[in-house]
Amino acid sequence: MKKIILLLPIAGLIYFAPGCKKKDPTTYDCSGTTPTYTVDVKTIMDANCATSGCHSSGSKANGIDLSSYNSTKADAGNKAFLGSMQHLSGYKAMPEGDSKLSDDQLKTVGCWIQNGMPE
Repeated sequence: MKKIILLLPIAGLIYFAPGCKKKDPTTYDCSGTTPTYTVDVKTIMDANCATSGCHSSGSKANGIDLSSYNSTKADAGNKAFLGSMQHLSGYKAMPEGDSKLSDDQLKTVGCWIQNGMPE
């Protein structure tokens, strides 16, 4: 019984430690910015995500395919999609083993999501 009582505070500290929680992805001021998948987002995905061995239709790393509008839209609704691209604490940084996308690219993708992911 004493062991359980001693472990409870430690478990609480681990659970509530600031570094253990996932941060919410950054939102953007999208005033006057209405990116579409076809014109704006597809080129970002094709160059950085939907590459051979990563999230292409042929490789689908972790079951994620970012090579088409429908498959990208399906994954973009998940907080991990943007959180990973923003290299936020608690998310696996993407592109894996590479630099974070530029602020302009992240804003384009973020505004695309915030505007309802238009094709």
